[in-house]
Amino acid sequence: MLKTPVIHPTIMEALARSGHFAQVVIADGNLPVGAMAGPNSTTVHLNFKPGLLDALTVLEGILEVCPVQGAIVMEKPAEASAEIHEVYKQLLGDVTWDEMERWAFYDKIRDVNTTLIIQTGEQRRFANLILTVGVVKMAEESNF
Repeated sequence: MLKTPVIHPTIMEALARSGHFAQVVIADGNLPVGAMAGPNSTTVHLNFKPGLLDALTVLEGILEVCPVQGAIVMEKPAEASAEIHEVYKQLLGDVTWDEMERWAFYDKIRDVNTTLIIQTGEQRRFANLILTVGVVKMAEESNF
């Protein structure tokens, strides 16, 4: 029996084999994940129905079990709203942050470094998020 906050067996297995610089994708309910899977990625479908599970719940769980050093979101059109990006920034804290053009973002998901794609029931637009796995820092290594 696991005592970690995240107990989904496939997610835990994929995270366990994700080393430094691996990519974990939290996908909204609209991303065509079947067309996004790269050669090394595992896809987990958590989109039971619209709104369940949402991207923020999944992100909070991932942050409890996996170090993250960077995040990438898709650029939104100037007239669109993406408040979820600000919430991501708050939850992620001090990580590198980038925005990518839509088609480059899709190519980034298909990259060989993507080890896990988690499709959520998130309904907010522009909620797709690529996380870059960091390293587990030892107490004596707090300066890097």
